[in-house]
Amino acid sequence: MRTLVTGGAGFIGSNLVAALAARGDEIHVLDDLSSGKRERVSDTAALHVADVRSPDEVFDAVRPEIVFHLAAQADVRASVEQPDHDADVNVIGTIRTLEAARRHGARVVFSSTGGAIYGECDSPAAEGAPRRPLAPYGTSKLCGEEYLATWNRLYGGGHVALRLGNVYGPQQEPHGEAGVVAIFMGLLADGGTPKIYGDGRQTRDYVFVADVVDALLRAAGHEGGVYNVGTGTATSVLELYDAIARATGIERAPEHAAPRVGELQRSVLDPSAAERDLGWRATTSLDEGLARTWSWVQE
Repeated sequence: MRTLVTGGAGFIGSNLVAALAARGDEIHVLDDLSSGKRERVSDTAALHVADVRSPDEVFDAVRPEIVFHLAAQADVRASVEQPDHDADVNVIGTIRTLEAARRHGARVVFSSTGGAIYGECDSPAAEGAPRRPLAPYGTSKLCGEEYLATWNRLYGGGHVALRLGNVYGPQQEPHGEAGVVAIFMGLLADGGTPKIYGDGRQTRDYVFVADVVDALLRAAGHEGGVYNVGTGTATSVLELYDAIARATGIERAPEHAAPRVGELQRSVLDPSAAERDLGWRATTSLDEGLARTWSWVQE
């Protein structure tokens, strides 16, 4: 396949590009390198340094058959501080990607978000659960999903949106919009002390990046829809910290700080639709995923 990955120099994107290279795709990466890194991109992929809001030149040169649209403004706090920029990148960037893909007859697989869209979850949220974003980031991603669905209805496309849980794994660095696993492991590796905000009982659905890549690849062959990509298991920050201690072999008491305003307390996804329709489920346990992540941190 002739494949274009927007945001392919980022955390998830670089893992996806490596998987595409392993199966022999012709791979092109569109990334402005604002948070992605050139060295993350496989030597077998062609890197096009460009803004996702102006993708036409790259699309016209590549003429992709499939587009994995991962480029985004992904920092929740930044979305609160600059909601106009968040919408510009995540909404306008998605519309222009869809239009460019339509001109070349390409399908789009869109990387969306679970926790930021559903809001507080007392139980695993299925795709039809109420959607209550607490930050502009979740709203902009939900808007992107609706544009995909509209393009499917309007043009008969087969675009798919995946609502991802809290993704962790190799290539995720401990700064910027990094997840808690990368932050904790980065501090422990450097001799620092991780900080837990609030009582640490906040729960998340932690899903390993290799499992997410598998879901992205499976979604590329599916005829449209929205699917959760998570484990269905809620893990508290305290439980996660204990698991990281097992993976790293470092026993260091964390610091505690006041809760952060607006932070979700409960977030977990129901992945049963993805298992039913895509034949996908997460196969990497938290302990295994953390061990593999720690091995990468130590490289």
